[in-house]
Amino acid sequence: MKIGWIGLGIMGKPMAKNLLKAGYELWVNNRSQGPMEELAACGAHAATRKELAENAEVIITMLPNGPQVREVILGDVIKDMRPGQIFIDCSSISPVVSKEIAAALAEKGVEMLDAPVSGGEPKAINGTLSFMVGGKQAVFDRCKDILGAMGASVTRCGEVGAGNTTKLANQIIVACNIQAVAEAFTLAQKAGVDPEVVYKAIRGGLAGSTVLDAKGPMMIAGNDKPGFKIDLHIKDLNNALDCAHTVGAPVPMTAAVQEILQWLHNNDCGENDHSAIAKYYEHLTGIHIGR
Repeated sequence: MKIGWIGLGIMGKPMAKNLLKAGYELWVNNRSQGPMEELAACGAHAATRKELAENAEVIITMLPNGPQVREVILGDVIKDMRPGQIFIDCSSISPVVSKEIAAALAEKGVEMLDAPVSGGEPKAINGTLSFMVGGKQAVFDRCKDILGAMGASVTRCGEVGAGNTTKLANQIIVACNIQAVAEAFTLAQKAGVDPEVVYKAIRGGLAGSTVLDAKGPMMIAGNDKPGFKIDLHIKDLNNALDCAHTVGAPVPMTAAVQEILQWLHNNDCGENDHSAIAKYYEHLTGIHIGR
């Protein structure tokens, strides 16, 4: 199957590489040339958006937010798309925007899945992401193997928009979990207990989680190399808050964590990994967690 891929950032580049490893023929496009050249060296076709749309049976995007997806697809690629093609958006965007794009594509006979992911850069590299998918069952069935080449789990959550709604729920849980880990480690260290010892003691119990295992050691080591940037998590929580306000869901913890992330953005940490929530507590207390 011929696949077009637009967006070769922290997540998109390793995901596209996994499609190549799985044997798919790939046309790639990116705003900057470097990642396109890297993928071309792996066997992909570096292409313009027009070339990509004309050659691919399935077009996939992995872009920062809804405005970028809308601009790329509705502002450009749609004019070269044809009936029978499938568009899969792996970006994390508002479900409202997903439905808007799907409706416009339907007028051209193009089907759409919204298929955001969870797992961050390490799982993108390893091909073990979790996909949350919205769209028609028949379209999902046709594309499940494509997504499976990049992920350990691929779950249809409902019609178009359901994937991104599920992702918003995921991002709330992840953000609040990271905040809780940072707060707990701060308490431990202020009380004279080594956070690394605390981590080892609790990780096998009820407090243990994928987030704790992924982000706890990063906090302790002072490693904030981005696997998922704070600015991107701010974007996701903004979408979550907008959705919550629209449907009338109370999300007070989400709002509180968003304020912490916004403080970090305002203090030049927006490009750091979201585990850098720990820096907020370090600023308040004067400690360095685990050090």
